[in-house]
Amino acid sequence: MDSELYAMPVSQPPSDTSDNDLLDAYSEAVIEAAGRASPSVVNIEVRRGQTPAGSGSGFVFTPDGFILTNSHVIHGATEIRVGFPDGRRFIADRIGEDPATDLAVLRISASGLVPTTFGKSATLRVGQLVIAIGNPYGFQCTVTSGVVSALGRSLRSQSGRLIDNVIQTDAALNPGNSGGPLVTSRGDVVGVNTAIIPSAQGICFAVGIDTATYVAGRLLKDGRIRRGYIGVAGQNVPLNRRIVKGHNLATDSGIFVVSVEPGSPALEAGIRDGDILVAFDGHPVPDIDSLHRILTENRVGAAAILIFVRGTEKLEARIVPVENRNT
Repeated sequence: MDSELYAMPVSQPPSDTSDNDLLDAYSEAVIEAAGRASPSVVNIEVRRGQTPAGSGSGFVFTPDGFILTNSHVIHGATEIRVGFPDGRRFIADRIGEDPATDLAVLRISASGLVPTTFGKSATLRVGQLVIAIGNPYGFQCTVTSGVVSALGRSLRSQSGRLIDNVIQTDAALNPGNSGGPLVTSRGDVVGVNTAIIPSAQGICFAVGIDTATYVAGRLLKDGRIRRGYIGVAGQNVPLNRRIVKGHNLATDSGIFVVSVEPGSPALEAGIRDGDILVAFDGHPVPDIDSLHRILTENRVGAAAILIFVRGTEKLEARIVPVENRNT
């Protein structure tokens, strides 16, 4: 039998074309996002009396000069100066601030402003690309990128109140980044950069833009936010489907009570650590923001029924919110 010759495949070195394509796509996404958002980002310098008292970042969110930033950036300032990447400088007026969420709104009188576009922080996913833009140590429009590391975090503000539903990211932040935008690959703002953990690397936080939008609206209307207070710290959690169906609940998520403040209305109502709040005064509370929106100033002193789940039981308690003096 004639022997047959077979052509053996020659091994080729692995191609790095796909890796290069991915890196190019990543770079293009960051470049496009930074290009869209950077013209709206401002450097904020504050004075207390005649003394410079630090700096931070902010971003224009309306064409007529309203700017979002952190409360801790401008708190106690007697003069606030705003600078743009193109060299323009303005004196800013403080419209209002909310230390409880570490957010503040300023306004400048200027024309030709480019406002940011807002996304939805509720639609973020862990692992999603995000870009932080700000002015760390005064270096204007510094861009860093990373991913959403976690969602639904809680962070204690300088007022002592927990800021709930905070975004954790590994996009590098440094002093001066505070108040700048956290944006998606499309350049849509999904968070307001607010804090770092100095002793850690790659652990940074931003207040979700859904929270910031609500707070900014209230500040624009009233200049401050007067809140009802019940005294729980919590985080958003999904509810077991059997519990939802068995108790005919109007929501499939609720607020897991992490702690109850001493002497608070919640403690007086019998709320315990580990309870899951699901409704307040007939309104479902699927998350912390929903409860915060309900606890407006007209709730102060007004009795309400709080529905919660303890283990597998559905319970209710009468609760009377008080005014939160720490906000």
